[in-house]
Amino acid sequence: PKNFTFPGGCHIAEIEIDPDTGVVEMINFTAVDDVGRVVNPMIVEGQVHGGIAQGIGQALLESAIYDPSGQLLSGSFMDYTMPRADNIPNMSVATENTMCTHNPLGSKGCGEVGAIGSPPAVINAVVDALKDYGVQHLDMPATGAKLWSIIQAATPRMAAE
Repeated sequence: PKNFTFPGGCHIAEIEIDPDTGVVEMINFTAVDDVGRVVNPMIVEGQVHGGIAQGIGQALLESAIYDPSGQLLSGSFMDYTMPRADNIPNMSVATENTMCTHNPLGSKGCGEVGAIGSPPAVINAVVDALKDYGVQHLDMPATGAKLWSIIQAATPRMAAE
């Protein structure tokens, strides 16, 4: 839109799911964001890369578990999985540059675009990969255990078809 102040973009995740384990392998990730004028391209690329990694963690790994009384059960990094280097795919990052008319630099900011765009891109890729299993929606995180259970529950039905 004209005079658009906030960044926007498109993020695409390419994944594969191992049906024997339910583990998602990130194959590739592409992000194109309009952040207005780019003052330092390396900083923008680094911000987007970090945000994508954070979003992949949110979509696939990170889960705060509470018991019925509200006691946190995932109280350490042994229980709360954060993304590591082997969870992060090759990333292709590009920018578009529609200048913001509300500040003298024409910049829109880039600090959140990776973290906002990546979780839905990853979850949509997972849902698409599981459509033959009857999956139309999936709450985050899409852990290997959760996906394995979905695949196992649907396999007898699929074999009968």
